[in-house]
Amino acid sequence: MKGFKLGLLSAALVMAGGSANLSAAMIKTPLYMNYADSGVNVEQRLKFAGKSKYKITVPLEKGTYNIQISDEGQQCGLRFGPVDKSKLRFSKPQDLNSCAKDKYFELKILFAGNYELILDNSDADKPTVQVSRKAQASTFKRKPPAVDCIAWDGQPVTVDVSSTFANGQTVKDFYSGQTQKVANGQVTMQPDPASGGILLLEAADAEASEFSWDNASVYFIMTDRFNNGDTSNDYPLNRKADGKQEIGTFQGGDFSGITAKLDYIKDLGMNAIWVTPIVEQIHGFVGGGDKGSFPFYGYHGYWALDFTKIDPNLGSEEDFGRFVDEAHKRGIRVLVDVVVNHVGYPTMDDMQTFGINAMAPGAPVPKKWTDWQPDFDKGHNWHRYNNFIRWSSREWVENWWGPDWVRSGMAGYTAPGGDDITMNLAGLPDLLTESTKHVGLPPILKNKKDTKAVEREGYTVLDYLVEWHTNWVRDYGIDGFRADTVKHVEAEVWAKLKDSATEALAEWKKENPEKAIDDKPFWMVGEVWHHGAYRDFYFDNGMDSLINFEYAGDSAALKGSQCLAQNEKMYATYAKDINSDPTFNLLTYISSHDTKLFYSNYQDIPLQAGAGTALLMMPGGVQLYYGDESGRPRGPQSDAFDSPTRSFMNWDQIAKDKDRQALVKHWQTVGQFRDRHVAIGAGEHNKISDQPYAFSRSKGDDKVVVVFAGIKQ
Repeated sequence: MKGFKLGLLSAALVMAGGSANLSAAMIKTPLYMNYADSGVNVEQRLKFAGKSKYKITVPLEKGTYNIQISDEGQQCGLRFGPVDKSKLRFSKPQDLNSCAKDKYFELKILFAGNYELILDNSDADKPTVQVSRKAQASTFKRKPPAVDCIAWDGQPVTVDVSSTFANGQTVKDFYSGQTQKVANGQVTMQPDPASGGILLLEAADAEASEFSWDNASVYFIMTDRFNNGDTSNDYPLNRKADGKQEIGTFQGGDFSGITAKLDYIKDLGMNAIWVTPIVEQIHGFVGGGDKGSFPFYGYHGYWALDFTKIDPNLGSEEDFGRFVDEAHKRGIRVLVDVVVNHVGYPTMDDMQTFGINAMAPGAPVPKKWTDWQPDFDKGHNWHRYNNFIRWSSREWVENWWGPDWVRSGMAGYTAPGGDDITMNLAGLPDLLTESTKHVGLPPILKNKKDTKAVEREGYTVLDYLVEWHTNWVRDYGIDGFRADTVKHVEAEVWAKLKDSATEALAEWKKENPEKAIDDKPFWMVGEVWHHGAYRDFYFDNGMDSLINFEYAGDSAALKGSQCLAQNEKMYATYAKDINSDPTFNLLTYISSHDTKLFYSNYQDIPLQAGAGTALLMMPGGVQLYYGDESGRPRGPQSDAFDSPTRSFMNWDQIAKDKDRQALVKHWQTVGQFRDRHVAIGAGEHNKISDQPYAFSRSKGDDKVVVVFAGIKQ
């Protein structure tokens, strides 16, 4: 789990309060760049910048642009263009006509770069626009520590393939497409210039393997940060942008956005997608970071309010169902992140919405509590609202989750313990999954009119949680769960959830044979914080795999990315330990939402390509965190340590940056090779030679040889 966030060019335009005259100048409809030759660009959305100002930074090449700022429908009153002078001057406010129709500003760019446009609507009768060039920030790039590696002169490479391919057999390098017949047990080939010195050898007539979870390639998406496919759901439930870095606010990613990018994900060779939790989150914000430096919403999905509802920021149930169906049509399985350890924090919005009357009399909050903002001039921060709430009030017992459902530090609740199971992780209310008491629905859900939660006679807290989570499987045919915070929940809970979900998926496949992707049982992978590459009791309690913190957690990933031969010992050990035991598997990664982005340490495109090769050749399952394949930059640094890992997907860079396009192509090629060959993840590993470094993987009739020529001199 864990939770924080970063900023997208396109935050919402929201009303921040103030006098009646000022409020009239606020624009609540999203505004975008509008070009005379190509129309409204919904990827270039202006961000609220406070005091009725809206801004955007856009990359522009040398040339002349005819531009407006408008809403998507180009309505009169929201279509801003020139009043008289059509040439847009730099660094000077210029009057705007809000009903410009077909009149566009002429903006002449002499030097390619980033340009900032600010629309000032503080006087609604006389709006202005100003454009300026953004200075290019200088960046210091660290160099990774040098590693010992074999050298390569750049010439064709000869490799012994006799243990894998027969003399006279035609072998193909999947990367370059070149073929050659084996002679005297050898082939000689020139690695593709873009490959980083690798050959991916398969039989020329090899057919793709059937899918196996033992060779899973999982693309992990933080849904809110991936792709905005439907701007109409960006700000429901009184949620807002903060007009600043948007570290802890929703940024617009949704299921429709993922669906639109399924072909992109398939082209990466991914055969499964893991999405962050889909259920409805707490509606309001809490203070973000140690210093309360930003408003922090549950955009990440780990702060549940209602386990029976899709969070509206992510789309509708129809959107989710369409995503799952379209993924299945492409041979991609869907894993949903689930949380049974805790629920979300209390927020002012939820207090007011669900009748928790614990606000102190005379508290300095507006009529709509969630509109509260700290008085920064007085040194206040986003934590300060906690001072206005009566935390000892009986209201929390009677109208929130109630002491039968969670342990909490509040009066009337069971106090948290000091061990992994009974602690309040990060201060979050801990669900009483161990309780044998028969309970009704928690008060907050009894007071929630649109919940689908139904009170059951004789149910425990765990019974409800298992039913709620497995209903998503029963209704949509979800293929598996990624289980959050596994070590903080009793092991038998996971076994019960797995059994119920397995039954639910079998039921769904029987009732939906035309949609079923295969006949495989439900699959579950768990997050046990800092768990390494070993088998333990979790595998006897529902887990098919665990996330492997070992490879990313030390220097192994960095070394392997520079020199594939550095991974030989780990490859051999993992293949032996994992593939000799059908009840054991791992999901290995290099970046995650809770730790770091591999790319951010060195910002090195060739190194990131090497990271892709090294990871995708890993025995067992592998997990790509969205943007590993494209060098997604980290987000703004804050007092929330993991916020930089949650930046919005860098689609603009992929579209315009040739180096990143080549990087994505590299990950696609190696990923597709892995997907074609179950032997890579699930096969026997044998080293063939040290120079060139070469190894084979084999499982039944599926056989491959991977060659690394060395570092080109």
